[in-house]
Amino acid sequence: MTTQASQVDPNFKPFHGRLLINGDWCGAEKGGTIERRSPAHNYVVGVYAEATESDAERAVKAARVAFDSGPWPHMSGSERSRILRAVADGILSRKDELARLETLENGKPLAQSLAEIEGAADLWHYAATLARNLHGDSYNTLGADTLGVVLRDPIGVVSIITPWNFPFLIVSQKLPFALAAGCTTVVKPAEVTSGTTVLLGEILIAAGLPPGVVNILTGPGRVVGEVLVTHPDVDMLSFTGSTLVGKQAVAKSAQTLKKVSMELGGKNPQVIFDDCDWEAAVDAVVYGIFFNAGQCCNSGSRILVQDTIADKFAAAVVNKAKQVHLGDPLLPGTQVGAITTEKQFETILAYIEGAKRAGATIALGGARVSRAGYFIEPTVITNVTPNMAIASEEVFGPVLSVLTFKTVDDAVALANSTLYGLSAAVWSSNFSTCLTAARRIRAGTVWINTFLEGHAELPFGGYRESGLGRELGRFATEDYTESKTLQMHLGARTNWYLPKP
Repeated sequence: MTTQASQVDPNFKPFHGRLLINGDWCGAEKGGTIERRSPAHNYVVGVYAEATESDAERAVKAARVAFDSGPWPHMSGSERSRILRAVADGILSRKDELARLETLENGKPLAQSLAEIEGAADLWHYAATLARNLHGDSYNTLGADTLGVVLRDPIGVVSIITPWNFPFLIVSQKLPFALAAGCTTVVKPAEVTSGTTVLLGEILIAAGLPPGVVNILTGPGRVVGEVLVTHPDVDMLSFTGSTLVGKQAVAKSAQTLKKVSMELGGKNPQVIFDDCDWEAAVDAVVYGIFFNAGQCCNSGSRILVQDTIADKFAAAVVNKAKQVHLGDPLLPGTQVGAITTEKQFETILAYIEGAKRAGATIALGGARVSRAGYFIEPTVITNVTPNMAIASEEVFGPVLSVLTFKTVDDAVALANSTLYGLSAAVWSSNFSTCLTAARRIRAGTVWINTFLEGHAELPFGGYRESGLGRELGRFATEDYTESKTLQMHLGARTNWYLPKP
């Protein structure tokens, strides 16, 4: 591991963000604000309105009126598509500004933030195509006097709650698809990474989105999120975050029987067979765990290595990980930045200490980095057994656990041994081995001889406690709709026969 010193701009001015309610930018009703300090530099980078329960009520009302009385749900698919394309273009025109703000608030490398902003713009372009292709179905096989038509109506008002690890990318996995379907929304970003979502609000207005269709609330989840999860005028909740908070949100949303879409945690395995492409697998393992400092639901946080190569492969991973550049996320060449919050920083260190106490070996790293900000050394832990917390619980940090297996059956059983089922990877030069394992692993995505690749066309989501529903893919807009059946009778209808007494 190499480190780089922090770089502080003496002329830097914090970003100031307000609430977006019914097309107007406004402060919080009670006048409160929240400061955000950079987790990598420890200076204030953002100041935001601190929304209250009454602000959330106003935002939901605006979204409700915009859906029930506004033009958005009744626009043609081509009209909505045009606006979504304009949003995508607006994102690209401000990508440098968006990327810098995301890096300052999140702590991730600037190059990574820029790539994510560009990827998010692609999602808006893709959603624009779905706006024109969303359709129902028809049935002319029900008899000569019957015609059936199935419509796809927008579900209504959608609450969108997003996390701090990929603040702009994840809102772009949800919002454009809800808009493509004709829904109106209230968006609440994580309070520590609100900036890019606020900037997105500016882009939406510039693109011509009608007032009230997207409302943005900055503030604490315990206050604002509570309203968005329980409000009777909200028809659907789309949430990305931890499994624990997701379960709580589902339970609370059940009071009004909302539709829910949940993208939650993961403890994702990369299964390494002894005939793998060695260099490619080693590189993918290092990338898979240290990308975004391991703060990724799809992070390859455990590798399952065939016992015949386990020691040699782990040593190669350690050697590769030593070359990772950790440092100021604003500097070129940085690959691992800061941990986004102090709470997560302490959680990661606690898991590492727990692994030590359980008898695992810290083969690399395992300590905080002595510098300003929340930095943890890239960490590799060996001699991990399946019963250890580090083997089955989501750490959400730059910490890799190494486990071993003997056979394909062993590997599949170990891959399926956690409560999660978000993603996995299988590495072997024998494609039969890859497909056999991939089909048996219970996960929403299984990569074969690659890792952490994504495309707008492919659905994303998990099994078991990794979530409910799927995002992206050609059916993404359908998730934000209700189906309605129209059954039409043709010609005279036969009277109900009542026999004479």
